[in-house]
Amino acid sequence: MQFLCKEYQDGNPRVRGLVTDTRIHLVPSLNPDGYELAREAGSELGNWALGHWTEEGFDLFENFPDLASALWAAEERRLVPHQFPNHHIPIPEHYLAEDAAVAVETRAVMAWMDKNPFVLGANLQGGEKLVSFPFDTARPTPPTPVAAPRPLDYEDEHPELQETPDHAVFRWLAISYASAHLTMTETFRGGCHTQDMTDAMGIVQGAKWHPRAGSMNDFSYLHTNCLELSVYLGCDKFPHESELQQEWENNKESLLTFMEQVHRGIKGVVTDQQGEPIANATIVVGGINHNIRTASSGDYWRILNPGEYRVSARAEGYNPSVKTCHVLYDIGATQCNFVLSRSNWKRIREIMAMNGNRPIRLVVPGRPMTPRERLRLRMRL
Repeated sequence: MQFLCKEYQDGNPRVRGLVTDTRIHLVPSLNPDGYELAREAGSELGNWALGHWTEEGFDLFENFPDLASALWAAEERRLVPHQFPNHHIPIPEHYLAEDAAVAVETRAVMAWMDKNPFVLGANLQGGEKLVSFPFDTARPTPPTPVAAPRPLDYEDEHPELQETPDHAVFRWLAISYASAHLTMTETFRGGCHTQDMTDAMGIVQGAKWHPRAGSMNDFSYLHTNCLELSVYLGCDKFPHESELQQEWENNKESLLTFMEQVHRGIKGVVTDQQGEPIANATIVVGGINHNIRTASSGDYWRILNPGEYRVSARAEGYNPSVKTCHVLYDIGATQCNFVLSRSNWKRIREIMAMNGNRPIRLVVPGRPMTPRERLRLRMRL
């Protein structure tokens, strides 16, 4: 925060462009209770678990609704996407109950995400040195009709690595951070606690490394438009004060490069033929089975890797619009606006509602109309 403010005032063109063209939200601590506990003990006396949980005993990173499992269960029942969406999956009602085992911090973050149409996010953590991306939840292997004999040391649960529809985009974002870090890709040293899990790249899918359900990354991806990743800054979860300057130098370029990636892909506005914005319109990218929605002003942003995409905009009561959008390698999102024309289905639904959503009786020429039919006809006219 200090760097952005100072460099902006000093006229740094890169920082000025980033601050001017990007709405940046910064949260110094998601778990202030845990931070206070870790700060009191200090880096010499603390351990990896100290400060990990809130005062009420919640692990915030595993306290969000498990929407991934709900999506996969709906896929197995063939409910996606007509009866169960592949995007903006609603929060289960039982999770919103007052007596639900949900931390106040988690509730605040979910409300914050619903209020702001975030596009890209990162949560900074410690204990490892890598970038982790969704899915964090491991998909259980479906049972087979005829199971083969199992060895004696067989484990009952063998989770399947499920990739998100935006797997290639997530890898790009993770690499943009790890490759700009001064030491994150030096995986020849191994991991902090085990062998290198990143295939010598400094990035890993969460379910491959540390499977967990209810992560903020999975929730953000499935409930909002935001692509969220976890950045593990180093092996020490609470570095000494004398080490902070070097830690900043290690991560400075990575933070700037990562934030700049929000301007990669396509952006635009969805309006009707009168120029009025259409909120909650669905943006569909061909070949990527995960949609996003427009914000209240009809605007949208969709991070995509370089390439050519067939993109459509859809909204209830309007005819869909389709166009080809090109994404270049240079930073700067391609403008792709959509103008939707009204559909007759909206008027048909209005007429059906006036008729009590009952089938409208066909009027046969030459047959006298009943008083009720004449009344309905006058109402429709």
